[in-house]
Parts: sequence; C-alpha cells; structure tokens
Amino acid sequence: MESLIFYIGVIGNVISVLMFLSPVGTFWRIIKHRSTEDFESLPYVCTLLNSSLWTYYGIIKPGAYLVATVNGFGIVVEIIYLSLFLIYAPVKMRNKTAILAGILDVGVLAAAILAARLALHGEVRIDAIGFICAGLNIIMYGSPLAAMKTVVTTKSVEYMPFFLSFFFFLNGGIWTFYAILTRDYFLGVSSLIFYKSI
Repeated sequence: MESLIFYIGVIGNVISVLMFLSPVGTFWRIIKHRSTEDFESLPYVCTLLNSSLWTYYGIIKPGAYLVATVNGFGIVVEIIYLSLFLIYAPVKMRNKTAILAGILDVGVLAAAILAARLALHGEVRIDAIGFICAGLNIIMYGSPLAAMKTVVTTKSVEYMPFFLSFFFFLNGGIWTFYAILTRDYFLGVSSLIFYKSI
C-alpha cells in the first residue's frame, strides 16, 4: 500500500507541475505583447498563497514531503508569473495586483504561520494549517472563474485559461485519490469538492 501511495503522489506531483506550468502560454503572450491585456492576476495571487501554505503543511506534517516539494515548486513558478504580471500590467492593474499580493501572499501567509507557530502545537497546529489550506484550495480552484466576467462581456473564451482549468480538473482528481489512500482529509476535502463540481 505504501508504494501505491508513493506512486499516486508522484503522479499527483507531475500533474501539479503541469498545472503550475499551464499558464506559460499566457505569459509568453504577455511578454510578446508587452501587456497583460485583459488577463486577471487573481488566480496567480491565490495560487501563490495556496502553494505557500501547502508547503508549510507538508513540512510540519510527518510523511507529507510530496505535498511540500511540489508546492515549493509552485511557489517559485507563481513568483515568476506575478513578477511578469507586475512588469507588464497597466498601472491600475499593477497597483491592484501589488496590493492583493501584499495582503494575501505576505500578510495572510505571515499571520497564519506566526499564529500556528506561536499559539498551536503538534497535531493541533497541523490541523489548523490543514483547515486553512483546504479553504484556500477551494478559493484557488475557483479563482479562474474571475476570468468569467471577461468571457461573458467579450463573448470569447480567449481570456479563459483552458489548460489551467484542465489541469485543475486532473489535479483535483488525483489528489482526491491520494488523500483517500493517505486518509488526509484536509487534502481530500477541497480536491473532492472541486472535482465533484465539474
């Protein structure tokens, strides 16, 4: 059973890496046009916060190194995406993105880790961070819907990131299976909710 769990986790990591890399085409377009056009930064801000907290969860929970490693990779990728977004966004969008990233990716992350480190210990700390991560996973999985306003107003799916949505779908399925095998309910709840909503 341990080897099955490991292999499913590795498959989950591969799919997660593809999910993190799925917006490369979008960012290549942003660099090429030197503009973020009508793309939204919210999915990348949310994914950075989510990856950061899941990395912390994977570090503090025994045996969750696969969760920590893939989300550590996600942190690096999302920082690159947000940096490019800040470079090429118009001033108004740049300010909005910087404020969101500052509040969510710095403020909320620091508050969650500090509160967990200072006030909680052992399993309670793991459970508290897991609960926060599960909630953020739901937000992250829903964040591509921010592009829906643009899709509806322009009557075009040009700004709806298909590969991101597709890999979110695959990611939700494989991590739900992994969570069932490892009995990690925090990892499973949000993945299952997303997977069932499709």
